[in-house]
Amino acid sequence: MKFHYADRVAGMQSSAIREILKITQQPDVISFAGGMPAPDTFPVAELREAVNYILTEHGAEALQYGVSEGYAPLRAWIAERMQGKGMDCKPENIFISAGSQQVLDFTGKIFLNPGDKVMVESPVYLAAVQAFRAYQAEFVAVPADNQGMDTTALAEKVAAANPKLIYINPTFENPRGTTLPAERRAKVAQIAAAYQVPVIEDDPYGELRFEGPPLPPLKSFPGGEWVIHMSSFSKIISPGLRVGWAVADTDIIRKLTMAKQASDVHTNSLAQQAIHRYLSTNDLAAHIRRITDIYRVHRDTMLAEMETHFPAACKWRKPAGGMFIWVALPPGADATALLSKAVAEKVAFVPGAPFYAAERAAENTLRLNFSNSSPDQIRIGIRRLGMLLRQELG
Repeated sequence: MKFHYADRVAGMQSSAIREILKITQQPDVISFAGGMPAPDTFPVAELREAVNYILTEHGAEALQYGVSEGYAPLRAWIAERMQGKGMDCKPENIFISAGSQQVLDFTGKIFLNPGDKVMVESPVYLAAVQAFRAYQAEFVAVPADNQGMDTTALAEKVAAANPKLIYINPTFENPRGTTLPAERRAKVAQIAAAYQVPVIEDDPYGELRFEGPPLPPLKSFPGGEWVIHMSSFSKIISPGLRVGWAVADTDIIRKLTMAKQASDVHTNSLAQQAIHRYLSTNDLAAHIRRITDIYRVHRDTMLAEMETHFPAACKWRKPAGGMFIWVALPPGADATALLSKAVAEKVAFVPGAPFYAAERAAENTLRLNFSNSSPDQIRIGIRRLGMLLRQELG
């Protein structure tokens, strides 16, 4: 049978990370591939209480259709929290999504025509590229250093390319773990306003800070009216509930709502109400401290093992938070070719090549996730990987 698909399907690709995860599901493989939270950080008992309460006290409402913008009390809670981060927003500036990935999809849907350009840092979060590529976007890569996107290069490229969107993951960036300093954040917002180009500020990891003071979001700076700030409860409560949000100008919120109505009508009502109940009856700050205490130990364990077992020619940086460590192997090494050998040794990672959207990939790079493995698993897995690297790299 031959099906005649839309032209846009030719540019759609499956997630390299999801494909890798398929081959790492064996129980004896230690996987540093996914970006998953540790299951022991999920507030299971508290969520059980929240769901039971909602079903007992508001069951009919929670099981009925809801408004497309999202559950009003949850929108109000998010607005208040975002105000605390310096954003000028009200509940009508909040849109509740089925995970933050849906915000990326809907943003592409409402902004992008075939051939429109999207500015992305290099390397860039792979799933953002997937979302925008589905709408036949073209990508313009902006170089990045150890502090994130180069804003001088961004200004030059925006002036030359006339992009439709700028995408940036400024805090504990996926895949490299870098964090954009405050002065560069201010510059991005300034560039957006000067050229009237919306910026998507993707911030799923910002709460996972292990050290140092928090930085203000891009949306809090002058020019922030051009910023669409997006985040999620996936990393701090549960990814399985699939609840995220966007903070944006009310006109953008209306357009996102129309996209939602055409897609899935509204985000899961029971999940939204259960999350709001959880937030209203528990100490979220204490819960986040617990998560960060766990992940700090995971990060430090991985870094110590890498220092001991990786060849000296491998390079990496210590992230101040988030979930990832980015590794550069010696020039000429091929991390993609190395992956199959690693899986044979019962350890997995993500090669760096898929994270490059618009320029030659750095084949000698890879991403390691430290959040979803125990310290003992990290020790064993890094020793396995280190032994393989020494064999392959000399």
